[in-house]
Amino acid sequence: MARTSPLDGKLVTLIGGNGFIGSHLAQDLLERGARLRIAAREPEKAFKLKPLANLGQLQFARCNAADKRSLEACVAGSDVVVYLVGTFDKNQKALQADGAGHAARAAAATGATGFVYVSAIGADPDAETGYYRTKGEGERQVLEAFPKATIIRPSVVFGEESGLVPMFADLVQMMPVIPVFGAESEFQPVWVDDVAGAIATALEDPGAHGGKTYEAAGPETLTMLQINRMIADAQERSRTFVPMPGPLAKLFAMMPLTPINADQLAMLDAGSVATKGTPGLAKLGIAAKPLSLFIDRWMVRYRKHGRFTEKRA
Repeated sequence: MARTSPLDGKLVTLIGGNGFIGSHLAQDLLERGARLRIAAREPEKAFKLKPLANLGQLQFARCNAADKRSLEACVAGSDVVVYLVGTFDKNQKALQADGAGHAARAAAATGATGFVYVSAIGADPDAETGYYRTKGEGERQVLEAFPKATIIRPSVVFGEESGLVPMFADLVQMMPVIPVFGAESEFQPVWVDDVAGAIATALEDPGAHGGKTYEAAGPETLTMLQINRMIADAQERSRTFVPMPGPLAKLFAMMPLTPINADQLAMLDAGSVATKGTPGLAKLGIAAKPLSLFIDRWMVRYRKHGRFTEKRA
């Protein structure tokens, strides 16, 4: 007999639930029987989840995470809340820090029993980069408003349809020579479904996980150059990778219309590996899966003749 989840029938509000992590988390929670409210600026992006839900199990709400009253309206009546909003735009403080704090206060006021804030490895209110600084400030505001909140800090998140894998896969497919930023920086890429599972587990037992911080990191430590080479090898393509020297990379990041800004470059240079002594996925019962487990299968469609290259025994 299947175990009934403590979230069965509970109303879970996912603020920013239309994004990469949010859509995977939503699938996990629907399987656990939760009732979901996807609150986002563009909730239409999550309509693809409709076929996965039972009648009355899924609700959509338009939400402005920079607006306190909008957050209060979306959080009202929730049993547990997850704040997933992240951005590299100029409004990082409004969305990643102040918005998170408003959401946590609204959750406490409505009587929610659990709150999860999705932060990032490297989050620090005193960090030089705006992304890490506002994520750190978000953690502080959330815990002040909701002391039993759980903080989940992922490393670089990978999946088949979004994140770093398809971005690099497209470049490898198109370009014979590829510049690599932060080439020797180390990362512990974490599978999106492992992050989703960690969040869901924290929501299931706020008593055990509330007030704690967990870092979600994969089991492999890889440099950015190694990740690019893994993707090229899986596509069966010979590519030349050119590590970008620091001064040239900074100049490139300052130019208009580039795919990377100074903040992102600084984050790439810093890398993203688990902090020694901080509880990880294993403490949430998650056996993290490595990128190498998936990459060959995911890259089949990028090969010269796609799935026609597959060999049968």
